[in-house]
Amino acid sequence: MPRPSTRLTFTVLATGAGVFSMLQSLIAPALPTVQHALHTSQSTVTWVMTAYLLSASVFTPILGRVGDLFGKKRTMVAVLLAVLAGCLLAALAPNIGVLITARIIQGAGGALFPLSFGIIRDQFAREKVSGSISNLSAVIAAGGGLGMVAAGPIIGALDYHWLFWIPVFVVAVTAVIALRYVPESHNRAAGSVNWIGAVLLSGWLVALLLPLTQGKHWGWGSARVTGLFAAAVVLWALWLFAESRAKSPLIDLRIMRLPAVWTTNAAGLLFGAGMFAIWSFLPGFVQTPRSAGYGFGASVTGSGLLMVPMLIAMFVSGILSGRLEPVVGSKRLLIAGSVFAAVACGVLVPWHEQQWQVALVAGLFGFGIGLAFASMANLIVRSVPAEQTGAATGMNANLRTIGGSIGTALTSLLVTSRLQPSGLPYDSGYTHGFTLLAGLLAAAALMATLVPSPRRGVRAAVAETDSASAAVPPAAEAPAQV
Repeated sequence: MPRPSTRLTFTVLATGAGVFSMLQSLIAPALPTVQHALHTSQSTVTWVMTAYLLSASVFTPILGRVGDLFGKKRTMVAVLLAVLAGCLLAALAPNIGVLITARIIQGAGGALFPLSFGIIRDQFAREKVSGSISNLSAVIAAGGGLGMVAAGPIIGALDYHWLFWIPVFVVAVTAVIALRYVPESHNRAAGSVNWIGAVLLSGWLVALLLPLTQGKHWGWGSARVTGLFAAAVVLWALWLFAESRAKSPLIDLRIMRLPAVWTTNAAGLLFGAGMFAIWSFLPGFVQTPRSAGYGFGASVTGSGLLMVPMLIAMFVSGILSGRLEPVVGSKRLLIAGSVFAAVACGVLVPWHEQQWQVALVAGLFGFGIGLAFASMANLIVRSVPAEQTGAATGMNANLRTIGGSIGTALTSLLVTSRLQPSGLPYDSGYTHGFTLLAGLLAAAALMATLVPSPRRGVRAAVAETDSASAAVPPAAEAPAQV
């Protein structure tokens, strides 16, 4: 095998994770086009997004754990091939059912995030890990923004099928290079996949996220919504019980209880609520006709261009965080990122009459996203044993997704609670929504203050992990590296 290059390895990881991040947001502006082209209803076409979200939420922690057990490079190549197959199927989809199936397959790409962080930790020199994770986080954050920006021009110049044809070519090349050049990790967790835990985890995630994403169409008080929420609680309790008793848990709950881990995850849940809701509602606000008393009547392409400052700021601050992290620490960067994002939403409440105001606020929000994304990943990676990196970072990504679903659902309730005769929301609905998001992001900043200081956090992680491991039979132990 050719001598591995960390630069080439990082390029492969960044390309794979960046493409998946783009796929999260790339199709959203194209949903009306897809609905018309495939002759389906608005409620049905939303499953193009919902199926992807549910699939990613299930695959991310499970395949992250598979990578910890059987090899991160091997698992990553398999995931890239799954994403390739899903994009190819989506590009050729003759009807909405096939497209939704393709999106389910693409959702496996959610595991690229934890697998990439794990490979960086295993293969890069210790002094390069933090900066590389920050740079990768910048690519992931910018990828989501780039999807919103690029969708309009791609649809305008070609058609929506090219939203998938372009990733087909990129992912195919990435998979070939990864297979040949990315080194396999020698850090492996002991044990096997706890399939009972995997089924229960999948069950409560789907039961929670499905009503959050479809509650608007089904009715929040409907039997389907309340029944699924009740099922989510029951399945979550059963999952906790099963994982606590398993010899080889899918998600080690002892790791999740570490102070640096649970506080970062809680901050990630709250931050995700604000971030995904802004991504969902700010383009719609910009596209609202001026006849509604607000908005700018922008096209899909025009609203994407207003998001360019967010995209640039996300990338720049993500790269910058890698330089600042050794000086100020990941905890302070997470607090700062959450504060920037909270201030952006707060400023947006009274200040959204002009397009330049929205663009400026978007840039401020993007700067906060870049700082927070990088710092959360670094905090988790530094706080868990090497062989738990995939599962732990996968759960952090999942909690941001869950937070995003909650934030989007709550914002939707506020925005659509009162509608004008034209069917458009009132301006007050958006201002109430932006106020809520500012509060959620401020809460994320407060939660981030509870993250233990780096030195204390690492010592606590080592002590608690070692203490917990003393009760594990030797055959199930794996050397902890923090």
